[in-house]
This record gives sequence, structure tokens and C-alpha cells, in this order.
Amino acid sequence: MTIDKFNFAGKKAFVRVDFNVPLDENFNITDDTRIRAALPTLKKILADGGSVIIGSHLGRPKGVADKFSLKHIVKHVSELLGVEVQFANDCMGEEAAVKAAALQPGEVLLLENLRFYAEEEGKPRGLAEDATDEEKAAAKKAVKESQKEFTKKLASYADCYVNDAFGTAHRAHASTALIAKYFDKDNKMFGYLMEKEVKAVDKILNDIKRPFTAIMGGSKVSSKIEIIENLLNKVDNLIITGGMTYTFTKAQGGHIGLSIVEDDKLDLALELMKKAKEKGVNLVLAVDAKIADSFSNDANTKFCAVNEIPDGWEGLDIGPKSEEIFANVIKNSKTILWNGPTGVFEFENFTHGSRSVGEAIVEATKNGAFSLVGGGDSVACVNKFGLADGVSYVSTGGGALLEAIEGKVLPGIAAIEE
Repeated sequence: MTIDKFNFAGKKAFVRVDFNVPLDENFNITDDTRIRAALPTLKKILADGGSVIIGSHLGRPKGVADKFSLKHIVKHVSELLGVEVQFANDCMGEEAAVKAAALQPGEVLLLENLRFYAEEEGKPRGLAEDATDEEKAAAKKAVKESQKEFTKKLASYADCYVNDAFGTAHRAHASTALIAKYFDKDNKMFGYLMEKEVKAVDKILNDIKRPFTAIMGGSKVSSKIEIIENLLNKVDNLIITGGMTYTFTKAQGGHIGLSIVEDDKLDLALELMKKAKEKGVNLVLAVDAKIADSFSNDANTKFCAVNEIPDGWEGLDIGPKSEEIFANVIKNSKTILWNGPTGVFEFENFTHGSRSVGEAIVEATKNGAFSLVGGGDSVACVNKFGLADGVSYVSTGGGALLEAIEGKVLPGIAAIEE
């Protein structure tokens, strides 16, 4: 069932969204992209004359914790939706059941953080560090058992289920995958955001216009190894940047000063370079870096060759020569995937490389390329630089996007398509 064809009139919809937004120390939302992304789905349900029960998580709590309470975002969600959103202090408590039952058409109820319960993720909590394998197995079995009741109760609040949380689609959690089995195929569907995400990923995987360039940033090769290996079978150009640069540089005998490095992944870096060559993939690495004498926005800085960083200095962004090399590759591409900045873009003095990559992607997009930007930091980059409207699609999913591109089946998607 597609959301456009479904009429929500008189129905209660349980909508799983991804409201996992960043909050500052005063609980102000610093980036509401994920909330705004869910608005079209929520507004469609309300316009049809349906009511909405919103389920989400915030952060990675290991139990009830005020700093992870969704009560902090109720006011903002109400303002964006133009409807006063009700709040249930406990997604499993009597209050949630009563408020859900009493919902009238056009009304919205936000449930407290689903991850306050171990059952949402289905992982046992509070196990002793020295727990035996038997104890771990018993705890896992117990939480999987109670997860069934948790899921059933969430499902009981609603007549239909809408999954609009691509950011958690790679998790087989109660509210993202397991809940779907309580609704028949005519009463479960993707929201607009999920539909767009699924189509964008499909385009990157199955409708490739060449040359196809992927830009992979981030600090660790270890966290990107599977996607890099998968991309080597698909792309024409692979730009590896960010902190990963220095592992590749050191592997080739370069001097990287205090730059971040995974010393246990040097052989892996060389292996990836060899694989790229064998597959005819143009693997592009930085040739120069903007270096600093401390990890701070106010550090002394200079530019140098990426393999000649002096002792006591560290690379925090790419240099102008690398910017030019990357931009030339990007501008000549017809399909572009960007995941991860070129440097520590949170510091204003080290934003230039990431901005130049973003601007090159926008230019390529203007000339007909399809560009997909995904992963928390890349999304924050394009938003920070005001470039989001200039790319084809900005994905809300970090891990989910990467796993989809790795070719993995995402439980949250499979549960709706079954």
C-alpha cells in the first residue's frame, strides 16, 4: 500500500518517525531537519481526517533519562505541525493507552522515547560485566519474549502503521520492523520520506549514469570498510577523505605527525588501493592538508604536503591542491554519493574543504548529475553551507543509507514489503 492511495479518515495511525535530533545543553533543537522531513506524512494523515500516534527514539539511553526525553521537542513539533501535540510520559503506561484511545480526528499524540524500554531494541540491559554465556543467553531470551508484548501493545494503539523512519530502517527493532506483522498489507505502508529514500538508494544502486563518483569521509577506515569494498564494484571514482586520509598516507610511508590514524589498518589500506587498481577504479586521495598545532579552531595553521606533516602538527582538513583535484573529479561525474566531510568542519577554520566538495557537487547537479548526500556529518555540512537545495537528494539515514548501499536487506523496509 502506498500512502498516497490510503485514506486515513477516522483511522488512528501509528507513525514511526526519526525525531532523533541534536539538542544543546538547554534542550534546544540545534537541527530540526529530521522533524521537518516527517511533516508531509503527518500532515497527509491529519488532512485526511485521521489521528496520529508518533513513536520515536532520541539518543541511546540505557533506561529512563531526562536528557533523552521527547518532552523536550513537543513544543517545536506542535509549532511545525500547526497542531497542539499531546504527550504521553511513558510509551507503555496506562496514560499512553488512554490518550491513544481518546484521540479524535486531527489530533496528535507523541509517545515518550521508545528506547527507554530495552524491548524496543531487543537487547538485554543491566547484565554484569562478568556474566556467563548462559546468563547472557537467558537474558537475551527473556527480553525477546517481553519484546513480543511490548510490540503488541504499541500496535494495539492504532488501526494502521506507517514507517517514515529511514534512519532506523536498518534495525530490526520493535517499532521499526516487528510491529508491522500486526497489520495486514493494506494497513501498513511507507511514509513519504521512506518512499523517497528507497527510490534514491535504488537510483544509486540500479540506475547509475556514469561516471559514478563516491566521496567517503570520516575518521575511521574500520567503520567504512564494507561500504568501500562494495563501492569498488560499482564506482568509477572513489575519493577517500577526512581522517581516513592519514591511515592511507601512513600506509604508503608518509609522515603524518599527530594526525588521526588506525595503525592496525595500514595493511588494509594498501589492500584497498590494490583492489581499486585491479578493478580499474580511480582511487583519489588528498595530496595536501591544512594542518594545525592543536585540535582547536584557534590553533596555528598552515598548508603542507599530506605526507610531510611535521611532528606536533595534525591534519584537520584538505588543502587547496586536493580541493581542486576532488572538484575536477566531481564536476565530471553523472552520479555522486557523498558520505562524510573532508575535515573537522565543526571548526570554522577547517570548513573550506568540505564546502568546496559541496559546491562542486552542486555544480555537477546543475549540469545534470544525480547527487545523493547522506550520513549525519555530510547532511550537517550541506545544511551549514546552505547547499541542500542544490543537490538531488539529502538522505536522513546514516547507517541505514550505508547498509542499503552495501546491498544489505533493511528490516524496516522488508517488514512493509512482505
